[in-house]
Amino acid sequence: MKRSRINQIMAEADDMIRSFGFALPSFAYWTPEDFKARSSDAAHLISSRCGWDITDYGAGRFDQMGLFLFTLRNGRLADLQRGGGMCYAEKLLISRQDQISPMHTHVIKAEDIINRGGATLVVELFGSDDQGGFAEDRGGTVWCDGIERRFASGEKLRLAPGESVTLMPGDWHAFWGEGGDVLIGEVSTVNDDETDNIFRDPIGRFASIEEDERPRHLLVSDYASWL
Repeated sequence: MKRSRINQIMAEADDMIRSFGFALPSFAYWTPEDFKARSSDAAHLISSRCGWDITDYGAGRFDQMGLFLFTLRNGRLADLQRGGGMCYAEKLLISRQDQISPMHTHVIKAEDIINRGGATLVVELFGSDDQGGFAEDRGGTVWCDGIERRFASGEKLRLAPGESVTLMPGDWHAFWGEGGDVLIGEVSTVNDDETDNIFRDPIGRFASIEEDERPRHLLVSDYASWL
């Protein structure tokens, strides 16, 4: 993706988030120079990869297959492993109309996916085989706003604003906006986007960046090279 396109998506996403009454934390608006100057104070933000995340999954077709994310907070895997402490994470996402976030699951992370506003959020679901792999012929069980619901393989949940689904490790899912763009909340256990996204098809989690202009703000995938 071109950096200029990423900068544009950031501005559009900030406008949409504000339109629904949400506000991003102050570090969202740091320049790269601000982040460098405050990298010691921001050690937890950097190590837990809080901040901007825009991906086309390495396919170069963001409008058709992509996702905007902002990690607001993220806990510590060591706390999760010992069963106490900061064991949670929270994100805001934007799924555009008909923009696929491709079929995947997680090994560790359980997550609530919440339609925070906009159009309908479609979540397509499949179960796992005995080894945890994608199973085209298996369904499973999820919770929709705390109510247990069985799903058939390939079933599509349609979540209106305010509705949510709880996904456990092994629940294979893809999602997109239907009828317009959707602001999504994600509340989960500790999040590790580098190792805990298992895709059905061999695709990448992060975009390759073409530096045609300076970053408006750093992406989480920029931290290693910029900081």
